Amino acid sequence: MAPAATIVQEGLQDFARALEHAHLDAPWLGPEMEHDPTPKMVPFVWRWADIEPLIMRTGELMTPGRGAERRILRLANPGVPGKTSTHTLSTAVQLLLPGECAQAHRHSPTAIRFIMQGQGAYTTVEGERCPMEPGDLVLTPSWTWHDHGSEAAEPVVWMDGLDIPLIRSLDSMFFEAFSDDKQVMSKAVGDSVRRYGASGLKPAWGTPPNILPPLVHYKWEQTYAALKRLAEVDASPFDDVAMEYTSPATGGHALRTIACWIQLLRPGIHTQAHRQTSSAVYYVFAGQGYSVIAGTRFHWRQGDFFAIPPWTWHEHVNEASSEAILFSIQDTPVFETLGLYREEAYAEHNGHQPITRV
Repeated sequence: MAPAATIVQEGLQDFARALEHAHLDAPWLGPEMEHDPTPKMVPFVWRWADIEPLIMRTGELMTPGRGAERRILRLANPGVPGKTSTHTLSTAVQLLLPGECAQAHRHSPTAIRFIMQGQGAYTTVEGERCPMEPGDLVLTPSWTWHDHGSEAAEPVVWMDGLDIPLIRSLDSMFFEAFSDDKQVMSKAVGDSVRRYGASGLKPAWGTPPNILPPLVHYKWEQTYAALKRLAEVDASPFDDVAMEYTSPATGGHALRTIACWIQLLRPGIHTQAHRQTSSAVYYVFAGQGYSVIAGTRFHWRQGDFFAIPPWTWHEHVNEASSEAILFSIQDTPVFETLGLYREEAYAEHNGHQPITRV
């Protein structure tokens, strides 16, 4: 075994100041590596009871336009600099009022929209209009034109998820406004759903362009039916009936940097705890329950959001007599691509963490 490094304390402060003046660093003055990750991000719950009155109030305070293109409220994790939800993911709630249009633009960050409430709004992605209903997922991949419009008689609210913190850390933020408020529709309404929305089937001719996944709109009716079918035959001990949205072209993640999950927690289920190197933000689409994250019990109900930091033990519980449904975005694809993804099951107490506080 190599002997431990010896540091002479005399004159160390003067040496450290000289290093700083010369824009140098001596890693041996402090620990460079740690046995386990210590994320700055903290477990957190954002309550719909707090969000709803504030997002509705934004309808009185601003109108989407070229100066302020989106009416959003971002979920800011107390432990993350930059007011984002995780160190790699930004999550927001967006409101569109009847008759409004959020101008077309494109940017290097990848984004998703999960519809929370209201009908009659749409997102147009690269010329394809996607009518949005609660439970639908719409993808706007990196550098694709997209705009939002509403023909509804009611407010429409959805969840935005983007990889902005990751793209910003790579100094790769690009943005471009479209020449008009809306794109010209160049495809039939629901084109990608008609072509690629049937599980396991695709047109026998042609290949989709690389910039755009074959399917950009996942309809709730089909998603929920898939969940119910899976619930009849199998479930995960850690996430219960969980499914990932995938690309029909590859069978892999729907997007290159963001994984999208939908999971059904059956009545009376208590999953086992595990942890991953990836982080996640969950939206409670239906039901109520709680999650134990790093020994703390976080209660949630329909409309709430909660965040799970990387390498943090977590498990989910549904004590109600009705099912709970969670949608989540995760940064798993990034960690898998870099060879950094790890997952570990909690081995003690029959797979359940001791609860230290609520």
